[in-house]
Amino acid sequence: MATSTRRFSLADLLFGRPLQTADIPHQTLSKKVGLAIFASDNLSSIAYATEEILIVLALAGTAYFVLSIPISIIIATMLVMLVISYRQTIYAYPNGGGAYVVAHDNLGEWPAQTAAAALLTDYILTVAVSVSSGVAQIASAFPALHPFRVEIAIAMIAIMTIINLRGVRESGMVFAIPTYFFIVMMFMMLGVGFYQLLTGTLGTVTGVEDGEGEIGVQALTLFLLLRAFASGSAAVTGVEAISNGITAFKEPRSQNAARTLIVMAAILGITFISITILANAVHVVAYEGVTETVVSQIARTIFAEGSLYLLTVISVTVILILAANTSYAGFPRLAALAAGDGYLPKQLTFRGRRLVFSWGIVALALAASLLIVVFDAETTQLIPLYAIGVFLSFTLSQSGMVVRWRRIGRMRPGEEIATHDSVLRYDPHWRGKLIINAVGSVMTGVVMLVFAVAKFAQGAWIVVILIPALVYVFFRIHRHYRDVAHILSQGSRWPNLRPRPVKTLVLVDDIHAGTIHTINFAKSLGVPWTAVHVAIDPEKAEQVKEKWQERIGDEAYLTVLPSPYRNLVDPVREYVLKLLEEMPNGFIHVIVGHLVMDKLREQALHENAAIILNLALQDVDHATVTTVSYRLETHANGKGGRRTISVTE
Repeated sequence: MATSTRRFSLADLLFGRPLQTADIPHQTLSKKVGLAIFASDNLSSIAYATEEILIVLALAGTAYFVLSIPISIIIATMLVMLVISYRQTIYAYPNGGGAYVVAHDNLGEWPAQTAAAALLTDYILTVAVSVSSGVAQIASAFPALHPFRVEIAIAMIAIMTIINLRGVRESGMVFAIPTYFFIVMMFMMLGVGFYQLLTGTLGTVTGVEDGEGEIGVQALTLFLLLRAFASGSAAVTGVEAISNGITAFKEPRSQNAARTLIVMAAILGITFISITILANAVHVVAYEGVTETVVSQIARTIFAEGSLYLLTVISVTVILILAANTSYAGFPRLAALAAGDGYLPKQLTFRGRRLVFSWGIVALALAASLLIVVFDAETTQLIPLYAIGVFLSFTLSQSGMVVRWRRIGRMRPGEEIATHDSVLRYDPHWRGKLIINAVGSVMTGVVMLVFAVAKFAQGAWIVVILIPALVYVFFRIHRHYRDVAHILSQGSRWPNLRPRPVKTLVLVDDIHAGTIHTINFAKSLGVPWTAVHVAIDPEKAEQVKEKWQERIGDEAYLTVLPSPYRNLVDPVREYVLKLLEEMPNGFIHVIVGHLVMDKLREQALHENAAIILNLALQDVDHATVTTVSYRLETHANGKGGRRTISVTE
């Protein structure tokens, strides 16, 4: 059906009209919009990173607040190392994937799935933490809303989900304005603040209500300094998002992604150090229990309580909420990569009506909503779970790059070696790059360990258990897909093609043992039949045609139905109606193969298209659908409790 004749629907209103697969190149992002989408999480840390350092230093006494300046400089140095590392990653792995792909290519499957679990967990927590933090800001201004913070948070997630389901470009346009509004307000505050500092007109903080936290109750130890460093290192979370989403950028993708990464890091580094300097200059009040944030105190001291102060606070509130949007950009792409490798359900690789990974977006929204309900939208309960995962992924990514540089160092000039995810080329500067990645790996590894130890009792133990549990689940899913593929590809076990005592449409998704089983049923009916493949993926359609000629030959004609909107049902329905017009007194018999598993959790990992087609054609007269099941059973084979999949005939 042509797009011009489509009737407008509620789905069109909420999510926009469907886009064709051919429109993918036109849905990419410019550097300006890409910065707004991928940098919101990273830039939002400006609002709390300095404060986190000061709260830890307050345990030793406010006299040590001055140490926050060298700590922020060290963190900025780590940021530079991370940027250099991820810039190298962007050029080495232009198809995206960040830490996951680097670990997969250089360290192996277990580190790769650990990186995936860590990053996916962190993306979910980013949404839960940022939205809860934004709701807390709103509830502070309007106390009557405090009892409804969970409902408000879930409503915000629902709105962000719908906007992101409308497509990458549309969500970028929506979120670009508030992101740049925040950047402008921060630079305005810093510019005026440093002017006042240099002219001697900068005041000091007054009117801050005391909290109930402890001040000067501990000695200034190395571990306390490491805790302050680790807490402030939350400023660099989000750096990896751009390397995960390179494919979202316009061509030249790697170059545009790398430049966006540098701009993002420059904004973060300058504002982070500047806020720390001004925080010391105005003598902010920062320890556990103080209700007014450090940024609010600085802005109030610089602007007084006027409109500029109010706009600054609003911009901070908005960016904290929008930090969740970085996860909406990163989570679906990373999940699609892992699903493409067979470690997550294959449905996560499917693009929706607006060419985004819709299943990934919905999965992220549901997981974050569940966390908000369980933790009652309390930011303080969620923060201890935060950042461990991302620093684990930083460490794995840089360790993987160290291995990559060592491999390159053993190559000869001009030599190239193709790997699973990239191409290795000799680089005469490999030693310097290796040192940068090695030092960065040690720094991020230390931060991760300090986080895990310091926050373990406060809830970090959940992440320490959750990440290995997720890795275990990933490998169970992978084993299932691997076993199914093994059975379907065993030519010696395929049923033989032989004439049976019945014309029909046999829907063909791919050519494998299950397909042959379905064809045998059609042949047994003793009537003419035609194979039909719906070209949801044009590349796969070509592969199916080649396999058909190779394995089936002239046994029957293969009809390929175009599907520019990646829809399975509509092309089949329209084809059936067309055939019924040509033979009004006849019947159309649609045969659909169906892989049947003996466990519900395994069945959910497959498309189950037969059910959808049955529903789609049930109202068409003289059309019927037959489901031909190809049953696979899971068996324990003894040693180690391993399970295998076999065919039930």
